[in-house]
Amino acid sequence: MKLIVTICLLLVSSITLAAQTHIKNIKGYTLNNSGELIRFSNLVFDGGKVVAIGGLELEQNFPNATQIDGKNKILLPGLIDSHGHVMGLGASILQVDLRESQSALDAAKMVQAYAKSQQQSPWIIGRGWNQVLWPSKAFPNANLLDEYVKNKPVMLSRVDGHASWVNSKALEIAGITKDTLDPPGGKIMRDERGNPTGILIDNAENLLLKHLPKTSEATLAAQLNAAGSHLLSEGITSVHDAGMGKAVYDYYKKRVAQHSLPIRIYPMIAATSPVLKQLLKTGRVQDQYDWLSIRSVKAYGDGALGSRGAALLEPYSDAADNSGLLLTRESDLQPLFDLVLGSGFQLNFHAIGDRANRLALDQFADSFSRVGGRSLRNRVEHAQVININDIPRFKTLNIIPAMQPTHATSDMNMAQDRLGATRLRGAYAWQSFLKQGSPVAFGSDFPVELSNPFFGLHAAVTRQDRNNRPDDGWIPSESVTVKQAFRGFTLDAAYAAHQENILGGLTVGKWADFILIDRDIFSIAPQDIWKTQVLETWIAGERRFLKGQ
Repeated sequence: MKLIVTICLLLVSSITLAAQTHIKNIKGYTLNNSGELIRFSNLVFDGGKVVAIGGLELEQNFPNATQIDGKNKILLPGLIDSHGHVMGLGASILQVDLRESQSALDAAKMVQAYAKSQQQSPWIIGRGWNQVLWPSKAFPNANLLDEYVKNKPVMLSRVDGHASWVNSKALEIAGITKDTLDPPGGKIMRDERGNPTGILIDNAENLLLKHLPKTSEATLAAQLNAAGSHLLSEGITSVHDAGMGKAVYDYYKKRVAQHSLPIRIYPMIAATSPVLKQLLKTGRVQDQYDWLSIRSVKAYGDGALGSRGAALLEPYSDAADNSGLLLTRESDLQPLFDLVLGSGFQLNFHAIGDRANRLALDQFADSFSRVGGRSLRNRVEHAQVININDIPRFKTLNIIPAMQPTHATSDMNMAQDRLGATRLRGAYAWQSFLKQGSPVAFGSDFPVELSNPFFGLHAAVTRQDRNNRPDDGWIPSESVTVKQAFRGFTLDAAYAAHQENILGGLTVGKWADFILIDRDIFSIAPQDIWKTQVLETWIAGERRFLKGQ
């Protein structure tokens, strides 16, 4: 309740737009729509939109404006995360978080402690474990969970969201036994006797998900408020929400009608929604203050690299009998692409492995030839491992790679094991895309990764983790400049949502979405970018976050 009250206090109605305001004595940076970096010391906004930016010449031009002394702080446009999971972030804040677990045993003990604090919860839900970081590097099993939580079902999503660790009670509820067949696009991990071990990969999770309690509106409210408060504190003013069902679709529309969305949201309708055709027929949704824009669909190609679910053209280097999983059957791609593109909706296709990326590019080309849609700024979400011959096709087909810099620094401890050195030439290839003229929309994929955009800016520039390892960066030839990384989290992210004329910068006529931070990311050592702290976050000329309050 305290969290909800706090966020509500922050959420002054989005239609109560501030009067003319002049912030002076700042060190401001923005990009114009040509990608040129502009520096300014004065910012004036009125009605929630930018009226002027400039130097000392502006200080006498707006005598009736409310004057704010920026005290020489650094001011940037609000940052945009082009790929996150808003309700997933809110859930992870409210559920057991296993990101810091040091082993399977440590994680099980954390689940037990959480379960004791949630006596009324019928299920124990959590997220964040990563066996690659544990000493054994082996998948955990249900038997270990049973020792700590036996009589209540437990479902724990892997950090990438593409596998779940469950206990025996959960397997029992789902009816998963030795005789249960693997569903298409999914895998039930089994022991040497064929019995389920407690790990469900990709579509196998659906066998259990349908038994979870239905999400109430109160739960959606708590999740959205928690996520919104968190993102504002990190300087994120807009998010591309990568996959929503009908309940969240309806809830977002309700919140924007109430003028109470905490951040701007560009949500993608999940292609797996049973009412996809109905929602496409309803058409695009756009509110007049640009808080909510629904004009895209998220489709699912394959799984993730860490769980060996990414679909590869050749088998995994460390698992010769495995080439990954397709979450959408190849035969279903044409009707899906034709439906979405033919309805005038942008199609954003999750593809991590080189096979999934090639299938996406092939199908885009095929569907464009029959139903059109090339101008919709379609995207490949992640575009993580790509055959080098396919990279130029993104430019040819006008496909935007929406990529997450911290995936590279998180995956570098296992990517070469999974792929081998040769396939790494087309992996996490940000600079290769930029050199050919492809706009690259950056994000985090939270809660898979931490949502802090300065972690992403740091990873993009240094190709290092936050311990500055490895010394020269991992595959440093694909690193980007600070300006390029900044563009990925502002102008190019806005472009990927058809919003470059209203968001992604602080030029005249755009919404006055901006942040004040404690250091100059354009002049400090790149290794220190991740340490940046957000002091204030403003949306449409209204302050939504103030550090310390």
